[in-house]
Amino acid sequence: MRRTLSLVALAAAPVVVLTLFFLLPVGGMLARGLWPDGADGGFDPGAALEVLARPRTGRVVWFTVWTSSAATAVAVLLGLPAAYALHRLRWRGRAAVRAALLVPFVLPTVVVGVAFRQLLREGGPLGFLGLDQTPAAIVMGLVFFNVSVVVRTVGAAWEGLDRRPAEAAAALGASPATVFRTVTLPALRPAVASAAGVVFLFCATAFGVVLTLGGVRYASVETEIYLLTTVLYDQAGAAALSIVQLLAVVALLVVTGRLRRVADATVQRVTARPQRPRRADAPQLALTGLLVVALATPIAALVVRSLRDDGRWSLANYTALQTRGDDGLLVVPATTALRNSLQTAVDATWIALLLGLLVAVVLTGRSRSRAERRTRAVLDGFFMLPLGVSAVTLGFGLLVTLGREPLDLRTWPLLVPLAQALVALPLVVRTLVPVLAGIDDRQRQAAASLGAGPLRTALTVDVPVVARPLLASAGFAFAVSLGEFGATSFLSRADHPTLPVVVVRLLGRPGEQNYGMALAAAVVLAATTALVVLAVERLRVPALGAW
Repeated sequence: MRRTLSLVALAAAPVVVLTLFFLLPVGGMLARGLWPDGADGGFDPGAALEVLARPRTGRVVWFTVWTSSAATAVAVLLGLPAAYALHRLRWRGRAAVRAALLVPFVLPTVVVGVAFRQLLREGGPLGFLGLDQTPAAIVMGLVFFNVSVVVRTVGAAWEGLDRRPAEAAAALGASPATVFRTVTLPALRPAVASAAGVVFLFCATAFGVVLTLGGVRYASVETEIYLLTTVLYDQAGAAALSIVQLLAVVALLVVTGRLRRVADATVQRVTARPQRPRRADAPQLALTGLLVVALATPIAALVVRSLRDDGRWSLANYTALQTRGDDGLLVVPATTALRNSLQTAVDATWIALLLGLLVAVVLTGRSRSRAERRTRAVLDGFFMLPLGVSAVTLGFGLLVTLGREPLDLRTWPLLVPLAQALVALPLVVRTLVPVLAGIDDRQRQAAASLGAGPLRTALTVDVPVVARPLLASAGFAFAVSLGEFGATSFLSRADHPTLPVVVVRLLGRPGEQNYGMALAAAVVLAATTALVVLAVERLRVPALGAW
């Protein structure tokens, strides 16, 4: 009983935070859809069904499904050759390429959207294709953002495959294509399916990419919720769509979680050094090189365009970040928004690390009684709830529940960092749990038997093992927070915006200076995020593969 009470006490802080800033907002959002007339009205699911029966809602849902499916298929096709080249072969520059392919995953979605606009707009490098503000542009942006998930997830499984079955098939005369189709692919199928499920989930909940690339003609469920809330003021309609998205995301998470467990169970882990490339590996290496060029091209187009002003090379767009734009569009200069973003990211990072470390310790502790096992199982499910809610839904829920009396927290400095910390929390937990779970409990017992107390035992046994993953978690949480836009777009104030919010605001108002400032701000945001991610990659912690 004492151990169970200690477990509950350790979990108290994250439970309280998730209850106040997750369950309460999501519950308020659900109430807006099912009780549209407020507390004085009755339960009315018909109002939500009416929203779902609208022709536009059907088009939005279908657009989300088919663009996410198309982007997932393309990401898998492009990611498989790169996964082989980067995880099964050993060649000069492999580490640098692996780090470069990780950067797109954590780039702010707004930056990705702006970069593709520069690539595909009229007069851009690929403007002759006529793809600007088309569904094809949205699919391209989604693939850019998520192909690294396939590379890391499938590559991690590919590293652990036993080479002997494939070598035996080759020795019997099977061609490389036959070996891949009959031996390798069946072994990788669970990992590929798991990666595809995660990519589809990320595509379906991509907010900034669709918002910037879709224009006014195309909308996903995420952008439709944003439109209904901020433009049409139809909170009941937004809540109804949020309910649908919540159910769909939870179902996807259940499926992908099961696929991931199957992948972990079916892959036989072996220790084998990557082999040197052979002549037959030339196509995979060439495709990997083309993938790197394809991912670098939109960012290069963004950087080049940000350095052009009135047809000449100039830093005018960057110096203009110290102003408030044409006609005083911004309440504060963009440089102030950058400082706000950095401070918000710092706050979100320490909150996510504190909560994530407590959650990881709670989930990986040794259960010595049935009550303790049950308590830990319940807490495990509770702490994973944020995985089932997108950032837009969370931001909308926080807006409608904590933005009015008796609990008006709109001016609370930690409201936005808390929302961003909840978005980053799953990545922190997924990074730390495997590390803590892998520590042999006998080491702790040996330290205790030598007279070390709980604190000394943790400092001696746990801290050296968890230090690098904790630092990597901090970097990823900082990068995610720096570019987070879905929840922040609902919660940030005009006098205290973050840089992604400023970029979208500048893009939404005509004016050459506003447009140039948006490009320069996007480059600054991308560069800051990339530097953080590249520093984290040097720690060699496979956080992304945990998905």
